[in-house]
Amino acid sequence: MAEKWEADSSASFLRRLGKSSHELGQTSGDGSCPDIWELDNGDVVVIGADLTTSYESRLPDGVSIDPGERLVVIPRATILAAKADIPDA
Repeated sequence: MAEKWEADSSASFLRRLGKSSHELGQTSGDGSCPDIWELDNGDVVVIGADLTTSYESRLPDGVSIDPGERLVVIPRATILAAKADIPDA
């Protein structure tokens, strides 16, 4: 059985996956969210709108949000722009 994954808060930002929100025309600011970043340990950070409260009562069967976790929504354009930077395996 695989070990339980735990986030490593000491990992550093390595590179943006895809384009910035500014490049995609999703914000008027230079550094505003949404965004996707790879960390130096290979994990991924997603910056988006925290909609945990809006979705927690209508999650699909088998899906849960543990304490300390949040459900974050990002625009489709953000994930599509990152697709080329995400390895297949």
